[in-house]
Amino acid sequence: MANRVNVGGQAVIEGVMMKAPRRLCVAVRRPDGGIVVKNDPFRPLAQRFKPLGWPFLRGPVVLGETLVQGLKALGFSARQALEEEGEELGSWAFAFTMLAALGAGLGLFVALPHLLSWWLGSWRGFGIDSLAFHLVDGAIKVTLFVAYIWLISLMGEIRRVFMYHGAEHKSIYCFESGAELTVENARNHSRLHPRCGTAFLLVVLLISILVFAVVLPFVPPVSSVTWLNHLALIGLKVLLMLPIAGVSYEVIRKAGQKGGKGFWGMLLWPGLQLQRLTTKEPSDDQIEIALAALKAALETPESEAPSLRVL
Repeated sequence: MANRVNVGGQAVIEGVMMKAPRRLCVAVRRPDGGIVVKNDPFRPLAQRFKPLGWPFLRGPVVLGETLVQGLKALGFSARQALEEEGEELGSWAFAFTMLAALGAGLGLFVALPHLLSWWLGSWRGFGIDSLAFHLVDGAIKVTLFVAYIWLISLMGEIRRVFMYHGAEHKSIYCFESGAELTVENARNHSRLHPRCGTAFLLVVLLISILVFAVVLPFVPPVSSVTWLNHLALIGLKVLLMLPIAGVSYEVIRKAGQKGGKGFWGMLLWPGLQLQRLTTKEPSDDQIEIALAALKAALETPESEAPSLRVL
């Protein structure tokens, strides 16, 4: 790749967030057709606390930072897209929103698959120490995840977000190729990218199957009450998601460095196929938004202070 600066992004409501090493920018299309660009300085936690940048530790840290930044960007884009004035969420309200989102995700993709596997195992005669339990658990996770993505993709508003997701990927590919950042150049690139968060989540699910199958059979029971044992195992699974996220991040990072080719391409192939659901072909005006966010994130401003401008 011609450019080695690491950039990433996220689709938001009628816009795109782009993150470069020193800037985090959100570009949104307003109802009057104008583009508003929010440009903030960005310094990752790993730069302030060096151990947080070590391999296998940086994954959960980056994931947490991305969640916080993504929720803030969504709030900003919603206000701009609807031309509403409003204050930022208070710290307590923001913390509650984050915890609610995290809790819902863990409940749907960790607790529910485990409980369903327990029920099926009691019916079919396999337990937590059986490989069948973890294969069933993993199959349920992946099925729920794909079904969830497919169902929300049917919503018109989400479909537009997925189009902006495609615009984000095309713009990043255009930058990584070294081409001039124009709509015409970006349009010709793929909307599927190996460093996408969709691929990351699927890698997390697949690695979790392996880790749980290896670790959980050796965990001693904590109680003679079966449901308490399973509750404890669900808690352990939640704790194990941190190292699993660390390993998954390194896999995605390595695959991105290799351009998603060879062995790494085969490993990420399922995630790339899932992106056919989470990305849609964007229109030129959506690519324009993604490029506006990317250019702002890459530029060196005269001041390090946050800025807001309308194009």
